[in-house]
Amino acid sequence: MGSGSADLMDEHQDKENESSSKDRYFVLLLVLTGVFMSVLDGSVVSIALPTITQYFHVSIAQSQMIMTGYLVTITSLLLIFGKMAERMGKARLFSLGIAIFTASSLACGISTSLEMLVLCRIFQATGGAMMFSISAAIIFLAFPKSEQGRAMGYIGSTVAIGSILGPTLGGFIVDLLGWSYIFLINVPIGIAQMLLSAKYLKIEEKRLIGLEADWIGALTLITLIVSLMAFLGQLSYGIAPTQAMLLLALIFVLSLIGFIINESREKAPLLDLSIFRYPMFVLPSISLMLYFVANLMVSVLGPFYFEGVRGYTASQVGLIYLIIPAITVFGAPLAGIVYDRHQFRYLAALGMSIMSLAMIMLGYLASSMTTDIRLLLTCFVFMGLGGAVFQSPNNTELMRSLPITKINIASSFTATIRNLGMALGVSLSGLLVSMQMAQSGYYGSISEASPLILASSISDVMMIAGGLCFIGATAAVYRGMRSE
Repeated sequence: MGSGSADLMDEHQDKENESSSKDRYFVLLLVLTGVFMSVLDGSVVSIALPTITQYFHVSIAQSQMIMTGYLVTITSLLLIFGKMAERMGKARLFSLGIAIFTASSLACGISTSLEMLVLCRIFQATGGAMMFSISAAIIFLAFPKSEQGRAMGYIGSTVAIGSILGPTLGGFIVDLLGWSYIFLINVPIGIAQMLLSAKYLKIEEKRLIGLEADWIGALTLITLIVSLMAFLGQLSYGIAPTQAMLLLALIFVLSLIGFIINESREKAPLLDLSIFRYPMFVLPSISLMLYFVANLMVSVLGPFYFEGVRGYTASQVGLIYLIIPAITVFGAPLAGIVYDRHQFRYLAALGMSIMSLAMIMLGYLASSMTTDIRLLLTCFVFMGLGGAVFQSPNNTELMRSLPITKINIASSFTATIRNLGMALGVSLSGLLVSMQMAQSGYYGSISEASPLILASSISDVMMIAGGLCFIGATAAVYRGMRSE
């Protein structure tokens, strides 16, 4: 992007910042609360699944639709609502998302059947997608350029905390109040959000008039994301191809081709493919995707290692996994402040490099069942530090890389690849650990594998996760070199 375009973008953005900067911290609190609720509700249900399964007298396969329905819906709709924000306005769309999320949370809590609960979860995910899709854009515009790095760091902190705390918080709520309150607790928070949003969530923005709907693009996008996530879900169970896996793969490929063809010809496309002509946008996107893939691989397999190899309880493992979000919640905003002040273009690469080394070291140490636990915890500390240093500058650079007119699509696209990265990380962890155990001659369930096989297989996958972070660091370095 030329310097003239960048200056014009900054000038336009500064004008939009002037009116919103006065209440920017209220805006930040409102948006982060919405992001936290959206992310939290994607994971909080996992701990309540056994209770819900028993309550409705259904199978675990049926009750899992409560989680998968939510995740598939929110991922499918992020880009669509990012486009709709150009017509409705970001503040209006976010406020509507709060209302839908709150009302559907109430409906989830009073559901009388599993079918009703799944349907209400889909509506809940729709409201969550409205909030999540343009959250980064709202925060980015609400803050002046000198504070954007710190503000974007808060988003990374919120996503990390919501993802990790979901199961822990869900466990306490289910034990103390019952499963319905994991949804009902959203209602008073949502009502407070709606009241405060009416007063403080005001952003100067130009809305398009008569925005054309890209119905074919929306349909093919939903089809390709649903088929991809269903395929990844099937893939996580093992490496042997099934008819269902092959059919889902075929649907995904065909819908992806159809989506690309349609978007390249559409006058008002759902996804403006021209964003991929901006290397400064593509490179941070690659790093962000790999960051979440690697993180989820460690998050999924770590508990199996600590429980199956080290003999820890679930609550002890939960405490270990609080290390990363505890560091991120403070470290990401601090890294954002450093980036705002010094504009160090290699800060994201540094953070990703720290994560890469920490994961590789974690994998190496985990291969031995007698490793001092303090060394393993040290790796988690550096993973938290690396993630905190990476997220703020990377997200800020990503949002600044496109013209201001494309900020909605930048926000919704990054939210989409974040969710896809998490789904891919879950699937890859299951696939890779199955392959590693098969090489050791074991083909049974991971929960029944011997400690020796578990340690060897999981350590290899953690080192692979470190390798993915290294690729992400390389992309971040290349991005820094191009910006010089």
